[in-house]
Amino acid sequence: MQSTTRPPPAGAPPARRSRADEVYDQLKRDVAEFKLVSGDRFTENELCERLGVSRTPVRQALFRLQQEGYVEVLFRSGWRVLPFDFDQFEQLYDLRMVLETTAVQRLCADGERVDRALLEQLAAIWLVPQAERSGDTVQVAQWDEAFHCALVVAAGNAEMARVHRDVTDRIRIIRRLDFTKPARIDATYDEHAKILRAIQRKRGDQAALLLRAHIATSQAEVRKITLHQVHLARTGALAGR
Repeated sequence: MQSTTRPPPAGAPPARRSRADEVYDQLKRDVAEFKLVSGDRFTENELCERLGVSRTPVRQALFRLQQEGYVEVLFRSGWRVLPFDFDQFEQLYDLRMVLETTAVQRLCADGERVDRALLEQLAAIWLVPQAERSGDTVQVAQWDEAFHCALVVAAGNAEMARVHRDVTDRIRIIRRLDFTKPARIDATYDEHAKILRAIQRKRGDQAALLLRAHIATSQAEVRKITLHQVHLARTGALAGR
């Protein structure tokens, strides 16, 4: 498959980020890539040495991760990585599904607030011949997230979009695992295309049904991949001791 350079329709990220933001992002990547596994213990000093930063941004990043349920502080013993809270992720996926299916129904109702230009940008990315599809897993993961966010934004309800963005941020750490297999990339293109065509034809019930099935499939794949990767990471950690 050929890679395309079309940019996602989402807004550009902030131009300047603090050192604490960078540490936070790195630690979340470490958890998502199972470099930090459930049960792993570490100290702030160890992170400072590994990341080459002072203690203040490390501590700020860890407090953010603690609030989000990724790590916990141990009395006089540093920090520990917590297990994935699958019940919480299930609840977040349920909320995501409600928000997105409501959004596509509004898009098909063709209200005054609907952003048609944004929908055209999505079509330019996803309604392309198979030869023009991207095979870059990182790129497709970013475009997939932008697709779902754009559907909600295009519906014209700013508060709904704000809540959806918060949900998206919180599930990103496991959602990206859905693109570790090439077959899931092809399926995402196919499913997004069907959803967009239903919206273009103003078939709200069909678009909502397709979107619901698409999210449910992704949710099941992510859970299966996550459990498998945690098992492999644990096995590797034990073998290395």
